Amino acid sequence: EEDSTNSFICVLKKMKEVRLMEKVVEETEEAFTERMEALAEQWKDLHARRAQLKAHVVTSGTTVKENERLRTLALKKAKEDKEETSKKESELLMARKELESLRQQHQKLSKKLLKYSLFKRYLEDVVENSQFRDIGDIITYYKALVRTRKDLLQSQWWHRQLMEQGKVLQQQLRAEKEAEILQCKNDLVQLKESLEQAQSDIRQWEGRWAETQDRAARKATELKSLNMAIHSLFQ
Repeated sequence: EEDSTNSFICVLKKMKEVRLMEKVVEETEEAFTERMEALAEQWKDLHARRAQLKAHVVTSGTTVKENERLRTLALKKAKEDKEETSKKESELLMARKELESLRQQHQKLSKKLLKYSLFKRYLEDVVENSQFRDIGDIITYYKALVRTRKDLLQSQWWHRQLMEQGKVLQQQLRAEKEAEILQCKNDLVQLKESLEQAQSDIRQWEGRWAETQDRAARKATELKSLNMAIHSLFQ
């Protein structure tokens, strides 16, 4: 149905182009006819002027110098007329080529119009068997559907973009949190190692403290015995 509607739109466009092309062809043919008539008038005028010039040269009793001047003017005029004629012939040739090109385009458009006429009949049948009033309503409805579909696709695209951005952000946050957790675990391991080392140092220092107290007790006992011996000896 979508392809059929597009084809019918093409049909309408091609029909419009065909009408415009026919109008251009008619205008070109009229211009071509006018150019031909103008060229014929110029040729007729040129022959009349040449005849008048010849008659004037024959009948006038001018001198050789005047005749030479008139001859020069006549040659100059003839050259100008020849250039103008060549120019008109070139324009005429271009007009014929343009007319032939327009006719070929007209034939192509006519063939396309005939090819797409089936879709026009199909849409007319749709109008008869639906709630649409005419083909224009079908085209309007179709364009509205196309716009809605375009908006829906755009919305879905934006939704996918947001979802992808959310996933990327979630992955980044997860990676950051995992890095923080790993760092905390490493810090905890280091703290446990430090605690164990501190406990080991405490045990060592407690042993040394016990040894020191034991030596201090022995020294105190020895000092007491020495004091008693000194006291006895003194007595």
